[in-house]
Amino acid sequence: MKALTTLRSVVRGPVHLPGDPGFEAARRPWNLAVEQPVAAVVEAADADDVAALVRHARSTGLGIATQPNGHGATGRTEGTILLRTARLDTLRIDAAAGRAHIGAGVPSGRLQAAAAPYGLTGLPGSSPVVSVAGVALGGGLSWFGRAYGWVADGVTAFDVVDADGRQRHVTAGTDPELFWALRGGGGDFAVVTALELALHRAPHLYGGRVLWAAEHAPDVLDAYRRITAAAPDELTVWLDLLHFPGADPMIAVDATYLGDTIRARALLSPLDELPRPLSDGRRTMSVAELGTITAEPTDPGAGMSRAELLTGLDDVAAKTLLADPIAPLLSVQIRHLGGALAGPSDSPHGPLTEPYALYLFGIPSDPATARAVADRQRAFADTLPVSGRKPVTFLNPAETMADAVPPAALTRLRAIKHRRDPHNVFRSNFPVLL
Repeated sequence: MKALTTLRSVVRGPVHLPGDPGFEAARRPWNLAVEQPVAAVVEAADADDVAALVRHARSTGLGIATQPNGHGATGRTEGTILLRTARLDTLRIDAAAGRAHIGAGVPSGRLQAAAAPYGLTGLPGSSPVVSVAGVALGGGLSWFGRAYGWVADGVTAFDVVDADGRQRHVTAGTDPELFWALRGGGGDFAVVTALELALHRAPHLYGGRVLWAAEHAPDVLDAYRRITAAAPDELTVWLDLLHFPGADPMIAVDATYLGDTIRARALLSPLDELPRPLSDGRRTMSVAELGTITAEPTDPGAGMSRAELLTGLDDVAAKTLLADPIAPLLSVQIRHLGGALAGPSDSPHGPLTEPYALYLFGIPSDPATARAVADRQRAFADTLPVSGRKPVTFLNPAETMADAVPPAALTRLRAIKHRRDPHNVFRSNFPVLL
């Protein structure tokens, strides 16, 4: 197809076509359990490359699926050009203004490392390798969401390429409609090449993981419920049921506190009343070290996830959670929400009023295991008090935007998609038209 064979004359960045030595690696998503068929892969050198590619795609009837490194991939890419934005990696910190200008390919960990020397922080999640732009486009949950809300709430501007191939600077004042859609509505409306994000003061941070044998799970869960019932917005606490291959089941509590160590230890004191843990990694730390708490993999791998939002964690829910072993799942995580996340938010998702998030993860090592993982995930969802909604960044490949954003917001997003991209040039991981 001529539209593909001429790509190397359109952009300056690397182009990978089927049959090229690097094509298979270039098209591979982060989740290796997802098959991602594409017609070509383009690694944009800069925003000019993105604009040239969009104009070429529109004129030839091709679609573009944009990914920095493939997190959140769903495989809905048949016949598209996969646009990799990892090379758009500029990062500038304006400490005086409390702002960061972040290229679309910049990972969260790099932003944290750059902001930390100024006593500032972004709104990082559990993984340091996920792009800031990708998280913001999905709304974005963070360690500090209870204090500051969605990641998207802190975005003050986007640099984009629209469906006509024009480079634009989008703010709430210059284009309120597109600005609203991009702050949590996904990548269906434009290619984001950079964004401006508000930073927050973080002169002190205390956090880490405490790990016990699974036999102590009832007591740990009780302590977790007591802590989260009275937690100030600066404190975030997650609970993890863990069962790794070749190891005994365990239970962990992960915590961060934006404040001094003495106050943090007092807020977490119910943990000190429990049996001696296997390990206790709590300490004063830098915001650049947040990725060490859960120690999530920093290399691609296969996985199956399912997320739900819990309407509560009462005695019945707690008993249900611990009723049976989690196997074949590797982890069952409960994240405490609330705080600023439940407050006003001019984003497609809106306020996150459910007090907890549930995240279920397993590895589909073979078809039988994949079915068992899905069955176990379904069993948790069927027996725990779930609302039926979930954050965009927690959606799995079998789900759609309708599973995340409210119906009125989805209707509005679809209308914006029809107006801004009538030829469907942009194909996000979770298309709003599905």
